[in-house]
Amino acid sequence: MRRTVSLDNPCGARGYYTDCARRIKGGGDLSRFATLLRLLGSRIGVLTCPTRWSKRQVNMKIEANSKLVFVGDSITSAGRSFDCNGEGGDEAFGSGYVLMAKSILEAVYPERRIRTINMGVGGHTIRDLAARWTRDVIERQPDWLSVMIGINDVWRQFDSSLRPEMHVYPEEYLQTYRDLLSPIREQLDGLVIASPYVVDNNAKDAMRQRMDEYREMSADIAREFDAIYVNVQAPFDAFLEHCHSNALCWDRIHVNATGHMLIAREWLNSVGFTW
Repeated sequence: MRRTVSLDNPCGARGYYTDCARRIKGGGDLSRFATLLRLLGSRIGVLTCPTRWSKRQVNMKIEANSKLVFVGDSITSAGRSFDCNGEGGDEAFGSGYVLMAKSILEAVYPERRIRTINMGVGGHTIRDLAARWTRDVIERQPDWLSVMIGINDVWRQFDSSLRPEMHVYPEEYLQTYRDLLSPIREQLDGLVIASPYVVDNNAKDAMRQRMDEYREMSADIAREFDAIYVNVQAPFDAFLEHCHSNALCWDRIHVNATGHMLIAREWLNSVGFTW
């Protein structure tokens, strides 16, 4: 009697695997062995499907042997160790979206040998980034560069409103972004611009409105420099349709692991990752 197997039924599939193995051991035909391999491949996700493998290879934009540098503020840094100079063990990458994206890229595309470096520094604005750009970006000679900056440029206007010397207004933000990217863009194989965000879907909130302005400016920069744009605000807004912002963070900015996974997923989608 022919047994029908549903991969949604692990017990049924396990029974079929056992039946196939018993027949193979007892001299069963090779077609059952081939079927067993296909079923095992689909269950555990090994690369036995040429179509899926081809899709992964074609869609992924980051080429083999690329050096990928992430630069930004505390969201990028995520508590990384500064003793590691941006790479090494997990402590060099922090505990946020950079570590998550790096780990997933290495797990799924090990043959591409993508080298990741994290140069995020907490509290930095684009003005601060400009002061270290040569050391942390130019001298690293990246093939791919991912920039996520602008949160503190907005935040200082609200949490330090009486200290205007700390504020980075739109004109400076845009011009500094241009000044930083212009000398390096032609040397890059790929450029990713990730937007600033605030975990608050109240359109009337003053800081949300200001952050949206800077988010739009980052999108303008991405278009101007032929970069991949990651709208980091979008996955947070979608999440907030179901949960309160406190499920992700206490200050609307420094998100937990779930929040960082939202950023990592959006970033990976932008570079053609196939889930």
